[in-house]
Amino acid sequence: MVDLKGLEKFAPKDFPGFLSATVFLPGCNFRCPYCHNAELVLHPDRLASIPLDFFLAFLDSRKGWLEGICVSGGEPLLEPDLESFLAVIKERAFLVKLDTNGSLPGRLEAVVRAGLADHVAMDIKAPAARYAEVVRAAVDPGDIERSVRFLRESGVPHVLRTTVVPGLVGPEDLSAIGTWIGGASVFQIQNFSPAGVADAGLAARRPYPPDAVSAMADAMALYFDTVRIEGA
Repeated sequence: MVDLKGLEKFAPKDFPGFLSATVFLPGCNFRCPYCHNAELVLHPDRLASIPLDFFLAFLDSRKGWLEGICVSGGEPLLEPDLESFLAVIKERAFLVKLDTNGSLPGRLEAVVRAGLADHVAMDIKAPAARYAEVVRAAVDPGDIERSVRFLRESGVPHVLRTTVVPGLVGPEDLSAIGTWIGGASVFQIQNFSPAGVADAGLAARRPYPPDAVSAMADAMALYFDTVRIEGA
């Protein structure tokens, strides 16, 4: 069964529209410098594991109150037993929101087709030409495209989201992303926060001011049906 490394018992912003909690799975195939879960990604062995029995007891105690569970990471689709874990959650009548970086389209398709995800949030880290540079890892942009295309065709509610980081991901990158994978989706711009990032060199970097983020959102309305902002 999966190795659980974190549980946020009430996470009102993680699953929009639903009262939810978030559970965190370890490991990731990306090394984004602005990641806020560095220990979870780089040193999961240093984090205590949450016994599955504890998590199941938590779910049972929240029936009739919580509506959904957000499964995040790290990259949850790296977990071989993810389907079994999601099935346990679904058996208890909770909705499931899956967070993913979209680099494993085959795994994403399997989970969604099995009816184990009610909502998917997929990160679009950068334009295709800059993907490996931004995530600091090998990646095939074609896999990202395949995941986006599948989500649109699947009918499952989803959001595509990009974190903007001064000096790393900015307005020109957003425009290139829009040209690359724009279409009928909800697109979310997430403003960078320097607190606790993986790359200490970003700790002193200031996020974009709110008016700059608003201008980016206005520009992205050319490419996506709905554009929203988180963390501005």
